Amino acid sequence: MSLDDALSVLRDHIEPGRAEGMATYHKQTRQVLGITNPALNDISKTWRQSFSVEDRVTLAESLWDTDIFEARIVAAKMLTQARLRPDDLAWQLICHWVPNFDSWAIADHACMAGQRRLLADPSRIDTVESWTQSDHMWTRRAALVITLPWTKQNFPKPADLEIRDRVLGWAARYVQDQDWFIQKAVAWWLRDLSKHDPDRTRAFLTANSAEMKPFAVKEASRHLT
Repeated sequence: MSLDDALSVLRDHIEPGRAEGMATYHKQTRQVLGITNPALNDISKTWRQSFSVEDRVTLAESLWDTDIFEARIVAAKMLTQARLRPDDLAWQLICHWVPNFDSWAIADHACMAGQRRLLADPSRIDTVESWTQSDHMWTRRAALVITLPWTKQNFPKPADLEIRDRVLGWAARYVQDQDWFIQKAVAWWLRDLSKHDPDRTRAFLTANSAEMKPFAVKEASRHLT
């Protein structure tokens, strides 16, 4: 499928009058077409089933480069799949996108695709750790969002606990960053972790809550008794 054909499919799903409200909600300066998330899910599912991995990566890269809001979202959704072989090109493309993140919706969808690739090859955590030193706030935030699967394991293996503790170490450094999105990401990671590993969550908050914003402490503690 050519890029023009793909954009034509997207435009066929535009809901008149929706774009302005979406642009305001997502604080977008780029073009927003006005397509619902369920419609984007259906489109990306069809394309995942129809194209080879290589063709999907190529189309996803082209869609991302249009800088259209929904095109970037659907590009990420095309790569959000647990079993994707070979997946090196997909992982490389996701990493290439990270420095371009500038809004939570696009960043989170791309990170959801990245979560699958990181779970497939946890050694990629070394690349993610390098993001924690970036001057780009969205790149630093992505290091927490892409590692969220390690908050959800009820029976983590030793290697998973090692990654869990490693990311908590990043979060401990992040608490000194007063940017709202960074504080929110730390709280998000801890809140999800608290459902499966409350002891580690409490230990983190005991050591670091004094430097966190109050809203972040409240969010992180939501599920703790």
